Amino acid sequence: MTHVEDELNSQPECWTRAADQAAVHEAALPTAGERVAIVGCGTSFFMAQAAAALREQSGQGETDAFAASEFPAGRSYDRVVALTRSGTTTEVLELLRRLRGHTRTTAVTADQHTPVMGSADDVVVLGFADERSVVQTRFATTALTLLRAHLGLHSDAVVGDARTALDTPLPEGLVDCAQFTFLGRGWTVGLANEAGLKMREASLAWTEAYPAMEYRHGPISITTHGTATWMFGEAPEGLAEQVRGTGGLWVDGGLDPLAELVRAQRLAVAVAAARGLDPDRPRHLTRSVILSH
Repeated sequence: MTHVEDELNSQPECWTRAADQAAVHEAALPTAGERVAIVGCGTSFFMAQAAAALREQSGQGETDAFAASEFPAGRSYDRVVALTRSGTTTEVLELLRRLRGHTRTTAVTADQHTPVMGSADDVVVLGFADERSVVQTRFATTALTLLRAHLGLHSDAVVGDARTALDTPLPEGLVDCAQFTFLGRGWTVGLANEAGLKMREASLAWTEAYPAMEYRHGPISITTHGTATWMFGEAPEGLAEQVRGTGGLWVDGGLDPLAELVRAQRLAVAVAAARGLDPDRPRHLTRSVILSH
């Protein structure tokens, strides 16, 4: 079993522990009414997108998400939350340094022995979700679970769905598809983006991701026999029928959307195996991006 397989299979237990940690770290996480930005790089940026949409939809306050390198310097926030598995990513550390003394910051990381520990005002360490794999799975979903639980949006049913996602076979013919499109709405747009990234990283697959309604504005033109379209959450009315009409494979996300991401992670590993690739050694990637100056 690869590292990434072992780590993605451990997610139900990690999510349960993260939900318990939400109360422990309540003071380090955004309070209702704060104007908040959530930042990250790569997978962490897509988790930031999901978390920001969830927080704002739940009425907790205006919340934006940015890639750490694209944070708007002139914009004012009460708190900036940085998601960083390694705690060493250059763009995140530089942003935290710029914000020190002006904006309260919180870092959510997996490693307490990294520079981020001294760069943020508050730090939440999810060491039990750290990973050996370059390809992120459990840290990303565990960090999002922490934030969902902080908002009161996590339940045991979510963990149950994650177990179902691990135990249920993937749809027949899915691994053999030549192209994959992931769709989301609201907070699940970030999950769709992450599913696409996971496929590209682990299996070098041709993948795209869109807000579900935007898919109709051009991208559906590539859908045909041998392609798959996967919906995270409830699909817009008529979209499934429209995709099936093209001859493409429609995958209906019936589980909790975060559990659907676990299924997409499994797909990435399965496609990698089918193509003779090692998902633990993705091409041109390292566990953390550290830029030299």
